[in-house]
Amino acid sequence: MITDYSQIPSPCYVIDEERFRSNLSLIKSVSEASGVEIILAFKGFAMWGVFPVFREYFSEASASSPHEARLSFEEVGSRAHTYSPVYKEESFGEILQYSSHITFNSLGQYDKFYDKTTFDKHKISAGLRINPEFSEIGHDIYNPCSPGSRLGITAGDINRSGLPEGVEGLHFHVLFESDSYALEKVLKIVDEKFTLFYPRLKWINMGGGHLMTRKGYDTAHLVRILKEFRERSGLHVILEPGSAFAWETGELVSTVEDIVENQGIKTAILDTSFTAHMPDCLEMPYKPKIIGATEPVPGKPTYRLGGNSCLSGDFMGDWSFDSELKPGDRVVFLDMIHYTMVKTTTFNGVQHPSIGIWTLENKFRLIREFGYPDYRNRLS
Repeated sequence: MITDYSQIPSPCYVIDEERFRSNLSLIKSVSEASGVEIILAFKGFAMWGVFPVFREYFSEASASSPHEARLSFEEVGSRAHTYSPVYKEESFGEILQYSSHITFNSLGQYDKFYDKTTFDKHKISAGLRINPEFSEIGHDIYNPCSPGSRLGITAGDINRSGLPEGVEGLHFHVLFESDSYALEKVLKIVDEKFTLFYPRLKWINMGGGHLMTRKGYDTAHLVRILKEFRERSGLHVILEPGSAFAWETGELVSTVEDIVENQGIKTAILDTSFTAHMPDCLEMPYKPKIIGATEPVPGKPTYRLGGNSCLSGDFMGDWSFDSELKPGDRVVFLDMIHYTMVKTTTFNGVQHPSIGIWTLENKFRLIREFGYPDYRNRLS
C-alpha cells in the first residue's frame, strides 16, 4: 500500500504494485479454475511500464488499432487479438503483422480483408463481432447494443447471408463493469441466437466488462457459468477485461494551487484537469472518491474542485473535508489507473501527470514525465 504521498510528484498517476499483483493473482485463479483464456484489453489499461509484472501472470492482450497491436507485440511479447470497427487498406499490413486473431465488425469488412489473412506468414484466426441485441448497460455512450449501433453483426444478418467460410470465432462485448449474473443473462441470449454456428467454430470471445476484481463479485459463479458454457458449446473461451486488471490499484495525486470563492461557492483549483486527465468523470458522469473527503456535510469545509484548464466546465463537486484546504495541500483521487492514462489529452497545454509505480519495497519509482515536446509534437 502507498504509505507516503510526499514521495510522489504532482500531478502523477501512481500504481501500487502490491494491489496490481493482487488483481493479477485473482484473475489468473479464475482463468485456471474455469479453463478460459483471459487477456488484457489495452483500451482500458495500457501502462506498459508495468508489463514486466503483468507478464509474470499473463501473456496476451487485445487491440483495436495498429498501434495497440504493435504494443502487444513489442511490450507483451505476443501477437494481439485484434478487433476494430473498421480497418484501413493502408494500415492492414500492420494489423496482419502484429495479430494472431482478427475480428471483423461487418460482413463487408470480412469480404474486403479476409483473403489477406490467409496469405500471411503466421497463422491468423478470423472472427466476426456479433451483436446479441441485448445489454443491461445503463449508459447509452457505453451500450454497444443500443438501437442503430454500428458495432457487430446481428444473428438475422448472418442467417440471411450465411456464416462465411473461414470464420473460426465469434466476438461479443456487451458488458460494462458488470457482474457474472449479467454475463449469465447474455449467454442465454447468445445461445438462443447463435448456437447453430457453434459446430463450425473454434472460439468465442466474450469481450470485456467482467469486473471480477471488484469487492463482492461472485467469482465462483463466474467460474461455474464459464465451465458450463465451455462444456455445452465445445468452444475455446476468451475474456478480455480491461478495468478488472487495474481496478482500485492506484491514484491520481494532485495539489491545491488556489482557493477562489464566488457567490458562496468555494473552489479549490488543482494542478490537474477533469477534462484532460479524468475524462470519464465528466463523460459518464461519475464522482470520484478522494482520500480524506466525503459527500457534503453541513458545517464542514466544503469545496468544488476545479481543473487547471480554461474550460468553464472543468470542475466537479462538492466534497467536504475535515479541515480548510489551502494551497500546497495534496488531493488524491482514488481508482485512477484504468480508463485514465489511455484517454488523456494535452488540451490547453496543461501539464500531463507523470506516471509512476509504488514498488513492493515501499518506494516510489518514476516511470515517465511529460513536457513541452509531448504537447508540441501532437499538434503538427
